[in-house]
Amino acid sequence: MKKLILIILTLLIIVMGIYILKIGASERNVTKSGDYETAAEDLKKVMRESLVDNPMEIRLEGHSIKGLYYKVLMDDDMKLYVSEDFIQDILGCAVRRYKSGDIALERGSAKLDFSEGQYRKAGNMIFIPVDSNLNLLDFDVEISFVEHYVDFSAIEGTPAIPSAYDMRKDERVTPVRDQGKYGTCWAFASLGALESSTMPYEESIYSPDHMALSNSYKTPVSAGGDHTMSIAYMAAWQGPVLEKDDPYGDKKTDETLAAAKHLEEAIIINERDDDVIKGAIFRYGGIETSLYFPLEYGEIDSDYYNDAHASYYMDEKHEPNHDIVVVGWDDDYPKESFNNEPKRNGAFICKNSWGTDFGDEGYFYVSYEDPNICTQSVVYTRVAEPDNFDNIYQTDKLGWVGQMGFSDESAYFANVYTAKKDEKLGGVSFYATDKNTEFSVYLVHDFKDTSDFEKKELLVSGGTRYAGYYTAYIPDENVDLKEGERFAVVVFIKTKGAVKPVAVEYKADSRTANVDITDGEGYISQYGKSWIRTEDEQDSNVCLKAFTYERD
Repeated sequence: MKKLILIILTLLIIVMGIYILKIGASERNVTKSGDYETAAEDLKKVMRESLVDNPMEIRLEGHSIKGLYYKVLMDDDMKLYVSEDFIQDILGCAVRRYKSGDIALERGSAKLDFSEGQYRKAGNMIFIPVDSNLNLLDFDVEISFVEHYVDFSAIEGTPAIPSAYDMRKDERVTPVRDQGKYGTCWAFASLGALESSTMPYEESIYSPDHMALSNSYKTPVSAGGDHTMSIAYMAAWQGPVLEKDDPYGDKKTDETLAAAKHLEEAIIINERDDDVIKGAIFRYGGIETSLYFPLEYGEIDSDYYNDAHASYYMDEKHEPNHDIVVVGWDDDYPKESFNNEPKRNGAFICKNSWGTDFGDEGYFYVSYEDPNICTQSVVYTRVAEPDNFDNIYQTDKLGWVGQMGFSDESAYFANVYTAKKDEKLGGVSFYATDKNTEFSVYLVHDFKDTSDFEKKELLVSGGTRYAGYYTAYIPDENVDLKEGERFAVVVFIKTKGAVKPVAVEYKADSRTANVDITDGEGYISQYGKSWIRTEDEQDSNVCLKAFTYERD
């Protein structure tokens, strides 16, 4: 039947001369027959019905693109809209949201504005119209309603990012803050980056006190921290909370405070790649990273720091010891501005947490030649409202502590949970431990023992370009769970070049001594046939959460 519909559809489109549409092509005069309007409406109906079972595929330069959120919408007039995540992740455009409801797409020096009503919204996601305006961002688009694809091609020679960019000029940074003598630079850097991800549409100031004192690691404030703690804290819905609800520096916190946002995605860039770093800042927001900084809090006297220019350059490799937020760059920043002159111009613009008396009103400039900055960076790419899901099922409040696998780049892993009430499965989250990861998510109803993994049902598949924390939404909202039902969420993961692709939580050192492996039922398998209970045989919890909606 489907083949017959496809044949009819193909013939109709060929007859009507709209088999393939090239956006931006020159217009031609068209003579319409008397029954054109009726035939066109019938054709649209057939197409829309066909697209229910065969959704539009997104392509770049003819190659299919897989992703967590890359989708195409079509309205009643067959106008297509593509998700902002594809626009950001693949096309390299920034999507700026404003309080007025307007949005802007930026790529290099080009900018394209949309008023409310010209784009579509589905939940928290924006969908951009696929039309000739995209030529202004240097893209050609080809649409095939027969083969069900929309293909984007970049016009060669057009830079995707400018030679200089400063988030301060676009009102995309929150005020500089002062950590004092506490070891909380990591919390200020994490939350500073997070805050920038929603600006200028929304400005929120979050509490470093709560992040440092109410995470599951329970380490002293003086002990410091890193991005793994930040991501785990937010992924567990422990935070962030607003600064006004847990003020900084009073040595007190309130663990009962509810998170003001829910983290859905954080990309981890595990190597120094300036083009990737710049592109992430331009598209998503400030980057949380670290560098080696020989100065103590409040100091300015150093052979490597020039207070007059607020510039810093360390020419030797050291272990990073201070976290900051990178909020921009300038390829032409003069090398003569540094005490220890590098070989070339260029600097990252960095937001510190030592108050506005430090540097350039709290900011400073780090040479591109510095070998210690951005060796590992985090950008918070998807932050949702706290009602994105109703409930969370988890056993890994410390998050990604280590990795497990079978000396192979692929593996299966699973967690078993018991539904607290009648619910719908809405999503799952997990870590990609390196770049170029493919995944498939499955569900097992009424789980009794490992033999039930054979009846797993595929829910969604996709891929990620970078390491990080990801949430996969379940497209079918009718995945019902019954109160008291034991259900298993299962992920098959394949990470190119990995030998241990599965992120796990376990006791690795004194910092992770509070890990609780009695609260979970996790499994891992090489081929999905024979399963190992991770709590019993590996003393670890699998990092795999489930999110649900309550049924009406």
